[in-house]
Amino acid sequence: MKTHELTRTLVWQGRTVSWDRFGQGPALVLLHGTPWSSALWRPVADALADRFTVYLWDMPGYGASSKDPEHAVDLGAQGELFAHLLHEWQLERPHVIAHDVGGAVALRARLLHGARYSSLCLVDVVALAPWGSSFFTLVKQHAGVFAQLPSAIHRGSVEAYIRGASHRGLRDDDLAMLVDPWTGKEGQAAFYRQIAQADERFTDEVEPLYGTIDEPTHIIWGTDDTWIPVDRAHRLQALIPHATLELIPEAGHLIHLDAPVQLAAELVRWTETVRS
Repeated sequence: MKTHELTRTLVWQGRTVSWDRFGQGPALVLLHGTPWSSALWRPVADALADRFTVYLWDMPGYGASSKDPEHAVDLGAQGELFAHLLHEWQLERPHVIAHDVGGAVALRARLLHGARYSSLCLVDVVALAPWGSSFFTLVKQHAGVFAQLPSAIHRGSVEAYIRGASHRGLRDDDLAMLVDPWTGKEGQAAFYRQIAQADERFTDEVEPLYGTIDEPTHIIWGTDDTWIPVDRAHRLQALIPHATLELIPEAGHLIHLDAPVQLAAELVRWTETVRS
């Protein structure tokens, strides 16, 4: 997978946020999940840039953004930051597409921090408990121990973990793109820190508010997602008024890599219906 560096930065509460903007048209913001970065969205961003001004960013603790161990990287902090970013970018009602924990970040910004969207698209998102694998639970209990693993063992663990997010299997270059940011002393510590700070209370807090969402909302889900099973898609659709749902067969949680053509086509179709 070809990747591109983010060319811009801003600072929020001591954190350095790497981001970029390109394209022409209405504003559209893409939010990544864990343990990914904006690089996972880049091909989709390129495909949409002829119709939208696309904003990409790496959450603190991920990708090219800062990974200071003193800074919280939980979903509460990320949701507050996203609302701040929209203010800094002067975006009153952008279109928003979010994946994985990026969904929780977008939902918290919308429901707790005053953000509003022209439309919201949720792709295999963290939004409803229970979420978090047995690996998450183990790391939360022993994060300090995992951070001290020999680098080769750590890399093997991360590779195995990430491979489990794909239904069809990952190419070597895609796997390297996803794993490399979590290697080295800083990356290894950051990997376990973001898992240790994951907590269902951040979605439990906003779940009762999903019924107040009045933006056009579309849900996309891979039918073979083993990280967040497809039943969550149906539950989420029932909670958000007038939400629509599209299921993509033979795609796992890494739907971007399992079904890139189908995902891009569905996002183009959806964004054309809400573009203004």
